[in-house]
Amino acid sequence: MQDLLTMLTTLSRPRLLIRAARFGQSTYNRERHLQRILGYGSLPRPAAALLRLIELEREVDEQRRADDAGYTLTRHVDLLIAMMGEAELLQASRASHLL
Repeated sequence: MQDLLTMLTTLSRPRLLIRAARFGQSTYNRERHLQRILGYGSLPRPAAALLRLIELEREVDEQRRADDAGYTLTRHVDLLIAMMGEAELLQASRASHLL
């Protein structure tokens, strides 16, 4: 299986979506955002959360590309923000294990 962080670097999304997500990433709150996106309950570890977020974002991106009437821009940006936040947490946890 491809590394999660490598999977993120291979994503190709419109520049405006990425810029909006980067702007929102500064206010990312794992408990609040993941609860809203993934549902209430115990939060998964960053790697598991990131994998689920990638799946959800892929579905939303397919809607965008198909001009589906059900596509929601805010949901797409929320998913990208969460993906970036979880990737940051995953990188930090991997770095702390190397020390």
